[in-house]
Amino acid sequence: MRDPYACYRELSERGAIFHTRAGLLVATTHELCATLLRDPRFGRGSDPLDGNGAGEPVDSFLRLDPPDHTRLRALVSGAFTPRMIERLRPRIESITAELIVALPEEADIVSGLAYPLPVMVITELLGVPPEDHVRFRNWSDTLARGLDPMLTSDLQSETGRARREFHDYFRGLVAFRRGHPGEDLVSALTRVEDLTEPELLATCVLLLVAGHETTVNLIGNGVLHLARHGLLRHAAERPRQVVEEVLRYDPPVQLTIRNALRDADLGGVPVPRGTPVLALIGAANRDPAVFPGPDRFDVTREPGRHLAFGLGIHFCLGATLARMEGEIALSALAAAAPRLELSDPAPPYKENLVLRGLAKLPVKLGR
Repeated sequence: MRDPYACYRELSERGAIFHTRAGLLVATTHELCATLLRDPRFGRGSDPLDGNGAGEPVDSFLRLDPPDHTRLRALVSGAFTPRMIERLRPRIESITAELIVALPEEADIVSGLAYPLPVMVITELLGVPPEDHVRFRNWSDTLARGLDPMLTSDLQSETGRARREFHDYFRGLVAFRRGHPGEDLVSALTRVEDLTEPELLATCVLLLVAGHETTVNLIGNGVLHLARHGLLRHAAERPRQVVEEVLRYDPPVQLTIRNALRDADLGGVPVPRGTPVLALIGAANRDPAVFPGPDRFDVTREPGRHLAFGLGIHFCLGATLARMEGEIALSALAAAAPRLELSDPAPPYKENLVLRGLAKLPVKLGR
């Protein structure tokens, strides 16, 4: 939908939490979504609504609960600390500058900047040959769509095939890195004895896909709203505030699901063990109880408590990297093309439910 937020407002009018006809509980307020994401009574737990489908093993720590989640996340978290990410700043700035210089006067921001920037950064961090992005783009797109709840049987089959092909790709890369180690994350992971091969492969896939899919949407959504509201110059003046407002106003991740690991309650509603509960992040980020004038895109707003990166033990591991890439990309584009205009006032969106992002964003740079 071009504007899912009108739909979210209608859902919110049904209550802070309500049942759908299919038996799914939906939380719409910031308070209840935040509670759900932090409460240890709710977790990822295996469930047919979790988007896995296709009969594939759930071995990515994104879909695990403690203690396995704690163990696997700890093995890679050291590469994503603020101190480690700050070391990447010069390289990110260099890549961004090269991409912007190469943009033609009439350009697609998604294919020209929003997609290649985070892909190049995460592939270099992992040690994946950058030219291989052509091979894994379709796999990544399919897995991103596979996050949606209630998958069709065809998409379940496609997701399973993409995951197997992605694992085969990383199996070959891991074997190569074991014989030719470098200063990259895949090489480091091959030396971790606690990782089984399925865990290693699933972790590599997760880091590559999660390391760019949402950031592509952050940059694309950011350029769209800044240009639409005539506020692009602010990206150079207050990049942090701009990125945080984009994340609040039009978050790349619109919703997530947790399952009750035991009998619980949420907002006074009983939640029996095994019940899936959907946290509607897109609605929570526009909760008027937390954000005054929530439907106003306001880049002067002080960064608040948006849920774009989640909360609790599953808080986005790459949040610091995504923020840095967004700030650098938007501020550099604002400085290089301050008169940028949208060529299409209503650009098309990808057919994803969970991950909200543009399929393309044609603009005139006006340099």
